[in-house]
Amino acid sequence: MSDLKAAVLDKTLVTTSSKAYNAAIAIFGLLAAIGVAMGIDAMIVGHNSVYGTTREVPWGILISTYVFFVVTSTGLCLVSSIGHVFGMESFMPIAKRSVFLAIATIVSGFLVIAFEIENPWRMAIYNVISPNLTSNIWWMGTLYGAYLFFMLIEFALLQVGRFKQASMVGLLGVISGVAAHSNLGAVFGLLAAREFWHGPLMPIYFIASAMMSGCAAILFFTWLAYKTNGWKMSQAMERSLVATGKLGALLMAIIMFFTSWKILTGIAGKPPGEYEAMQAILSGHYSLNFWGGEVMLGMVLPFLIIMSVRAKNIKAMFIAGALCLIGIFYMRYDLVIVGQIVPWFEGMSIADAPRYFTYTPSFYEIMITLGGFSFCAMAFLMGEKLFSGHLSEEHHG
Repeated sequence: MSDLKAAVLDKTLVTTSSKAYNAAIAIFGLLAAIGVAMGIDAMIVGHNSVYGTTREVPWGILISTYVFFVVTSTGLCLVSSIGHVFGMESFMPIAKRSVFLAIATIVSGFLVIAFEIENPWRMAIYNVISPNLTSNIWWMGTLYGAYLFFMLIEFALLQVGRFKQASMVGLLGVISGVAAHSNLGAVFGLLAAREFWHGPLMPIYFIASAMMSGCAAILFFTWLAYKTNGWKMSQAMERSLVATGKLGALLMAIIMFFTSWKILTGIAGKPPGEYEAMQAILSGHYSLNFWGGEVMLGMVLPFLIIMSVRAKNIKAMFIAGALCLIGIFYMRYDLVIVGQIVPWFEGMSIADAPRYFTYTPSFYEIMITLGGFSFCAMAFLMGEKLFSGHLSEEHHG
C-alpha cells in the first residue's frame, strides 16, 4: 500500500471537512461573487465610466490577467502531458491534479476576459455564425474553446480510470493548447504598429514561458494540496515534483536568456518605439515591476532556490513556485501595458506630446481581477474535496 493511500485511511479526509477549510471556500466564493457583480455592473454603466483603460491604452489589467491564467493553464497541460501522454514515468503522479488545475485556470481566465469584452455573448454567437479566419483573436477563442473541451473530456476519463483513452484525448488537448497559445503569442507578435510586441519569436516565447508557469503552478498547488489535506507525500509524488522542479529551473534559465536578448535588441541601435518602451521597464515607471517582479521574483530567486536545494526540498520548491507565479503575473502585466504606452506619433516632434501614455487599473478592474483569482482558489479547494485529493493521480499507464 502506498504512503498516500495509507495516509488517506489514517486521515479519512478529516482536514478537508474542517470548518477552516469550508470557511476558506466560502470566503473565496464571496470574493469571486463580488468580482462578478462588479463586472456585471461595469457592463451596465459602461466600461468608459469605471475602467482605467483609455483610447490610447485600450488593454488593461484584465487582459494581462487573462493572459496569465491561460498561460498557466497551457503550461499545466503541457507539463502534465509529459507523463500520461508521452509516457515519462516520473511525471505521471502529477497528471490528474494538473489537468483539473488547467481547467480551473482557463475558466478563471474566461471569467475575467468576459468582463473586459463589452458584449461577451456576441463573441460566442458570432464566433460560430460569422467566423473571420484571418483574425488571430477569432482563432484564439476557437482554439481555446477546443482546448477546454478536450481537457474536460480528459479529466472525466482520468476520473473513471480509462487512462489509455485519456492519454489519446490529452494529446488532442496538447495540440490544441500549443496551437491556441502560440496563436495568442501571434496576437501580440504580428502587431507591427507595436514595436515592443512585434517579432516572430513571440509565439515561441509564450510556449516556453507557459511551461515555466505550469511547473511553478504544479510545485505550488501540489505542496499546498498535501498540506491542506494533512497527508504525507508518497515517494512517487516526491520524485515527480523533483523532476518538475528541475524542468522548471531549466525553463527559467531559458526565459532569462530570452529576456536578455529582448533587452539587447530593444536598446541596440535605439529602434523607434521599442527603445522607448525598453527604457520604461529598465529605468522608468515600470522598472520596479521589471527588476523586482519579473526578474527577481519570476526568474532569479526561484532558479537560485531550486538549484540550491538541487530540487530535493519540496517546501523550498513550493516557495520557489509561489515567487515564480507572482513574478509571472508582473511579467504579463508589463508585456501588455508597456507595449501600449509609447505614443504611435513618437518621433514626429509634435508639440506638447507626452513621452508615454499612462494607465492605472481602476477599483473595478482590481476587484474583477481579485474575483478571478478567488474563483481559481475556490475551484482548487473544491476540487481537492470533491475528488478526494485526486487520489487516482498515482496511476501508471
